[in-house]
Amino acid sequence: MQPTLYIVSTPIGNLKDITLRALEALKEVDFIACEDTRVTAFLLNHYEIKSELISLNAVNENSKIDYVLGRIKNGESCALVSDAGTPGISDPGARLISAAIRTDIPVSTIPGASAAIAALTISGFPTDSFVFEGFIPQKKGRQKMLKELAEEKRTIIIYESTYRIEKLLNELNEYMPERLIVVCRELTKKFEEAWRGKPAEIIATLPEKVTKGEFTVLISPLNWKEK
Repeated sequence: MQPTLYIVSTPIGNLKDITLRALEALKEVDFIACEDTRVTAFLLNHYEIKSELISLNAVNENSKIDYVLGRIKNGESCALVSDAGTPGISDPGARLISAAIRTDIPVSTIPGASAAIAALTISGFPTDSFVFEGFIPQKKGRQKMLKELAEEKRTIIIYESTYRIEKLLNELNEYMPERLIVVCRELTKKFEEAWRGKPAEIIATLPEKVTKGEFTVLISPLNWKEK
């Protein structure tokens, strides 16, 4: 493969949700920069891929950029992956990609799964215009953002963890109690679930079901009504 930084999307849960082109790239590149070598090794072992792995995550990304780009400049090819989904989308990688572009290193995308888009497609909300906020601030700026989102006229997509999903639902019930929301858990996995309704309706049934997993929450546009 050419001396290039390949941005490779990997499955968000189901290992079958990987493209043939992604598998080919992961096999053929000189090395793979991944968020967690243990997580990516599980995927590679499943497909009997032996490529070299190096870690590149939120903690060490800045210190690893020169090393990764240096290897590419010396003629090697690199695939950038995250633990799940598309690198750079609420995952590490954006700084590496930006640095590669600034230094005239070719960057190529091998698209695939993204939890945000997967959830949007099953939400039933408008898809022609939407806003993706990823993980909203945990403390500073959180209330201000929620107030701003309460006036948003586009479909909203938010990521949230198991540990804060109930807090988020209570906040949505406070700031936008009449909006319809969809809460998706464990997308593409064996225990995939989706709950639909107003925040208070979901709060009434969700806590007893929550055990683990990452959540994608979608909020209907302001003044939107189901047809």
